[in-house]
Amino acid sequence: MASQTIDAGEVIERQPAGAGQYLVVLLCALLMFLDGFDTQAVSYIVPALSKEWHLSREILGSIFSAALVGLMVGYLAIAPLSARFGHKRMMVTSTLLFAVFTMLTVCATNVTELIGLRFLTGIGLGAAAPSAVALTCEFAPKRLRSTFVLLVYCGFSLGFVVAGLASGALMPTHGWKSLMLVGAVAPLALAAPLAWLLPESLAFLQRRTDGAERMRAVLMRLFPRVGFPPGCTFRLEDETDQRASVTALVRGRAAAGTFLLWIVFFLNLAEFYFMQSWLPTMLTGLQYAPSTVVWVTALPTIAGVLSAVPLGLAMDRVGPYATLTTLYVVGGVFMWLVAGAFSGSVAWLMVTVFCAGFCISGGQKSVIALAAVYYPQSLRSTGVGWALGLGRLGGIAGPLVAGMLYAAHWTPAEIFAFSAWPVLAAAVGVFAMGRVYGARPVAAEARATQ
Repeated sequence: MASQTIDAGEVIERQPAGAGQYLVVLLCALLMFLDGFDTQAVSYIVPALSKEWHLSREILGSIFSAALVGLMVGYLAIAPLSARFGHKRMMVTSTLLFAVFTMLTVCATNVTELIGLRFLTGIGLGAAAPSAVALTCEFAPKRLRSTFVLLVYCGFSLGFVVAGLASGALMPTHGWKSLMLVGAVAPLALAAPLAWLLPESLAFLQRRTDGAERMRAVLMRLFPRVGFPPGCTFRLEDETDQRASVTALVRGRAAAGTFLLWIVFFLNLAEFYFMQSWLPTMLTGLQYAPSTVVWVTALPTIAGVLSAVPLGLAMDRVGPYATLTTLYVVGGVFMWLVAGAFSGSVAWLMVTVFCAGFCISGGQKSVIALAAVYYPQSLRSTGVGWALGLGRLGGIAGPLVAGMLYAAHWTPAEIFAFSAWPVLAAAVGVFAMGRVYGARPVAAEARATQ
């Protein structure tokens, strides 16, 4: 008697989202929390190190960017290995690696060691994030994919907020090393729940010799009310033979969208890391109180957390292109308003920074969700990884350019006024992408041609 073949994608689509799927979102969000905490912790540590080690302004941009270079290497070179080793194994191994390198950062005695260890930490972080996005999408119904990805990236924003609060609580008494210790212990604590509770990718399991039985075990755990008879086999949403290579991203009709995504990622991440890396230093230089520095710097990420649900719903219901175009236009306006707010009251500064953060931090999450739904499953991890990886060039360039302008004695107001233009350019890129692909997404087209 022939074994029954079950469409796993159809099961995911027809069943209501359950506790198992929300657990995947939670675990992936916790992983992104560590990424956000690590990134923002350095922004608070660098001013302290600048005084303790007598560092010049020019070297500060290199410290900010070291982990971002490592992230890019992790995204482009290491993350694609998840196709061979599985998303779950990649996430667990990467979490342990960046825990170890963060712990070693505590022992750094000079700027060269610090930059090298920040680079290695970034590689570990970069290897994990694309797998977190891909795994979230794989177990999410299409009607909730954008929302789930945005919820995962709420973890990133919460990591920024907690880093600010932890720096205010720990650094005045225990110094900068205490913040790094927290950043090392947290991923060590997360590794065990990831290994124990996170399901492996169905696409990876399908290629194993015992894949059908292992897929059945995963689906039974996620959907206990659905009957999966012993010996059944499974069909996935996307079973093309297309290799998940970068050449597949830049061929055919998908090519223009891929290049536009890369440009938008570059611009958005340049703005995001410029704000988060330099706001503490700029506000400190303008003689704001330490408590004000912490709270103003945390506002963009608080706004980013609050943006997740409304932006996710808007992308799923109104459409990703219209939502993101509007978001970036408004974001450009508020970046310009922040420039004038430095000479105004603290309250007005906080309002403008919050609104700019809603658009910039929310835009970062939203464009990741756009990439996740733009590519078919066979290209999703590679597509998201390369978009994040090349986007990190913007994350590297943003702090470096700001550092050059700051060293050239541009005022914070002048730098923020200049920064409004790249946000508006990102709006143009998303609008152009929507004009080409809005009516028929590439992912849908890929499935239709199977």
